[in-house]
Amino acid sequence: MNGINRRSVLLTGLGAAGAGLLAACSSGSGSGGGNALVSPTASAVTAADMKRKATGRRKKVTLTAAPAMIDLGGGVMPRTWAFDGRTPGREVRLSAGDTLVAELSNQLPNKTTTSIHWHGIALRNDMDGVPPAVQTAVRAGSTFTYSFIAPDPGTYFFHPHVGVQLDRGLYAPLIVEDPKEPLSYDDEWVVLLDDWLDGVTGTPDDAFAELRRGMADMGDMSGMDMSGMDMGGSPSPGSSDAGMGNMGDMGGMDMGGSASPSDPSGDMSKKFMLTGAVSKLLGGDAGDVKYPHHLINGRVAADPDVYTGKPGKKVRLRIINAGSDTAYRVALGGHKLTITHTDGFPVQHQEVDALMVGMGERYDVLVTLGDGVFPLVALAEGKNASGLALVRTGSGSKPSATVRPTELNGMIMSASQLQAADGVRLKSAKTDVTHQIKLTGNMMKYNWSINGKQFDMNNPEAHPIVIEEGQRVRLDFVNTTEMWHPMHLHGHTYQLGTTGPRKDTAIVLPKKTVSVFLDADNPGQWMLHCHNAYHGEAGMMANVAYKA
Repeated sequence: MNGINRRSVLLTGLGAAGAGLLAACSSGSGSGGGNALVSPTASAVTAADMKRKATGRRKKVTLTAAPAMIDLGGGVMPRTWAFDGRTPGREVRLSAGDTLVAELSNQLPNKTTTSIHWHGIALRNDMDGVPPAVQTAVRAGSTFTYSFIAPDPGTYFFHPHVGVQLDRGLYAPLIVEDPKEPLSYDDEWVVLLDDWLDGVTGTPDDAFAELRRGMADMGDMSGMDMSGMDMGGSPSPGSSDAGMGNMGDMGGMDMGGSASPSDPSGDMSKKFMLTGAVSKLLGGDAGDVKYPHHLINGRVAADPDVYTGKPGKKVRLRIINAGSDTAYRVALGGHKLTITHTDGFPVQHQEVDALMVGMGERYDVLVTLGDGVFPLVALAEGKNASGLALVRTGSGSKPSATVRPTELNGMIMSASQLQAADGVRLKSAKTDVTHQIKLTGNMMKYNWSINGKQFDMNNPEAHPIVIEEGQRVRLDFVNTTEMWHPMHLHGHTYQLGTTGPRKDTAIVLPKKTVSVFLDADNPGQWMLHCHNAYHGEAGMMANVAYKA
């Protein structure tokens, strides 16, 4: 029985009592290898929540997770799981300081449990949606109500945190507006990116089962060491280890990998496993999974979503990568993009041709629209495929589904090359504790882990990374593997280096180290994991737990 099914059996037996059952079991502390840990329902969690500035306004929504046949356009109509019968789910929008009251109704089949994680929100611990660490999974036929203050304005999204359910249709944007919005623009367009296989080539559970069997039967590739491959120039002098190096001069670089669903050079004996997907910008192996479609706002490239505007208008694009295994290089043909935010927090504005968005990352950009029809392309980095949406402000013909605007080869930027805006940069402080977070494992055995230990969701307190409230914490992500990892921390934002942007998800390239800093101001137990859904489920996850 694979890990997904084993977990489902356990969680089904736990019932739907929510965080209350967890509190009764832990009584405010956990094992923590000898350290008493703050439980998700401890008084320290409530005390931190009381400090959040609240408007008193309540935004109520009901989210029904259920099977659905959805229309992705172009005649593609897969059966999947979705919120309220659509993918993406309906946008949830509120203002900073408002309380979101969201009732999750689980109508999924076959006793399937689920949850909702509010990605990027610094919320109270017992509302974080990670079973069984902070709540009991919501059983099929049951409901659970999430209620929390959304303290920080920005671009976020929500999705399940059970198995590889993220790779189905259960996700939607969450926009927290700034009541004192400093940006000036005429309109907004939420741009949600996703890699899609569910109901087309199989299910995410099928894909994970194949990946878990590893690559033992793939002949010579089992001994391949990618560290000796020429993946392009080293990072530029001004960039950090997390950077993409000098992206402005990509020359004649092959933007796609050698394998894709339509590429016979890939290993077609594997239904889901992708081989030969290589990206210079990602330092080597670009991804694990073959996807037949890449979506923008729930539409395939052959039948794209269309934004209609007027020439000369300034539009704020809120770009969200809800994918499970794909980084996207995003560009709008004929336009420059001005980056204003990443992961919800403002940065010093930077004009670029394109940007690299890892799974779980979000970027806000401003663009002044030209006159005509323009392709917004999300290139699936290293995978020889792309998603497409259109911006229409005037006359013009629809570009092809495989269009590649020249901006994709221009100035390309990642978060490591950005600087935090003055108002959100962490105050200078002495580091109280440093934790080395070694990213370990490999594709051959599919044994992804942190510090050599695969996370056991059924025993989340087994090997915690212990911090204390009030500390300035340094995390050193040391990537010992041959693959890049987007590392996401729940309940907090961290800062890249001493002046970099505030983030909750950051790309860590192969054989590189990325140092981040955070203030321990949100007590509880918080997941730290790779936001490649399959790496996280395989074990690249840890519990950052506050000492009681």
